[in-house]
Amino acid sequence: MAHASGFCLFGTAIGSCGIAWNERGEIAGAQLPESGERDTRGRMRRRFPGVPEAKPSLEVEAVVARVRALLDGVRDPLLDVRLDLDGVPEFKRRVYEITRAIAPGRTLTYGELAARLGEPGAARAVGQALGHNPFAPIVPCHRVLAAGTGAGGFSAEGGVATKLRMLQIEQAQFGPQPGLFDEEPKVDLPAKSLRIFKP
Repeated sequence: MAHASGFCLFGTAIGSCGIAWNERGEIAGAQLPESGERDTRGRMRRRFPGVPEAKPSLEVEAVVARVRALLDGVRDPLLDVRLDLDGVPEFKRRVYEITRAIAPGRTLTYGELAARLGEPGAARAVGQALGHNPFAPIVPCHRVLAAGTGAGGFSAEGGVATKLRMLQIEQAQFGPQPGLFDEEPKVDLPAKSLRIFKP
């Protein structure tokens, strides 16, 4: 598990997010919104017990600004953001590396990501790794879907609705066809009609 030296909360278009960092300025963890700021703070304290809420360094402040902009629709892949991967198993590292390479507005399926790993039968394991993603949205697990453009699972507060909202902000496209959100995007997508991927 990554060791954090501080964390902070910050407002975004989808709610109050959290971020933690270590002494080297690497991101030790990121957190999508819970139901409110208090709950997001509580989740960060559970994830990083004993770590103080603190003012971030200029380097971490820059990451916060970029994450906020991403959730406002700026297409920043955040690939140069340094992550603390200490204690992250090799398979998960590989999953997160490939997931980070998915550009904003694009998506892959769990099966496609497994194939890029060289393990085409590992779609379920990929889903489980993304379900434990400690760096969302810097590692953009919301861009990985079930086959047939089903939304797949999402462990953040709000579940699939949050995932779809993030994809909507990015005006996501699915394969070579026009994107689901190319024409007059709507917030209240019928999540109940989407096939859910359960790792």
